Amino acid sequence: MKIAVDTNVLVRAITADDPQQTQIAERLLADAELVAIPAMALCELCWVLGRIYNFGAAEIGKVIRTLVAADNVVMDHPMTEAGLALLDAGGDFTDGVIAHNGQWLGGDTFASFDRKAIALLEQQGANVMLPQ
Repeated sequence: MKIAVDTNVLVRAITADDPQQTQIAERLLADAELVAIPAMALCELCWVLGRIYNFGAAEIGKVIRTLVAADNVVMDHPMTEAGLALLDAGGDFTDGVIAHNGQWLGGDTFASFDRKAIALLEQQGANVMLPQ
């Protein structure tokens, strides 16, 4: 079976916070021929792990890298790497994803009121602007 996985399935498998659902999620992910993880699910996963389960950036990065390395997982690798690069620099995974996706769609400048994201992306060589 080839599945597109929702965030809650990933959360159950990673946090093991519900024994019954954890067992089901682990089996589903292990048995699937292909596990497609959409960008939105990765962004939600990072938010949930950080805000609800108090995972630090390094722990979140390790989770994402473990998913990337799984033989049956497919995702947008350049987008994931952009998110991880910003996460590793002290920012939010999702801001890296948004900047990458915006550029892919044709935007040449990342515009945000988030000063931290602007500074980190600028350090990485991105064109950025703080609207004024």
